[in-house]
Amino acid sequence: MDAFETSVEATIARWFAIEPPNAAGKRLAAELAATISAFEALRGSLVFEDEPSSFEAALQATKEGA
Repeated sequence: MDAFETSVEATIARWFAIEPPNAAGKRLAAELAATISAFEALRGSLVFEDEPSSFEAALQATKEGA
């Protein structure tokens, strides 16, 4: 188990007073590290203007409704 998994399990134990319930719980905690890394890799690569046009349409609809 790597340091991240150990940290996740310690945090769960501290906040909720439970141990990981089964192998699936341990696996999901391990996958969390990969998810965080994937988001970190995107940091700085997207700007607000890269949002899908539907986001801009939603903003306009909200503005018109006010």
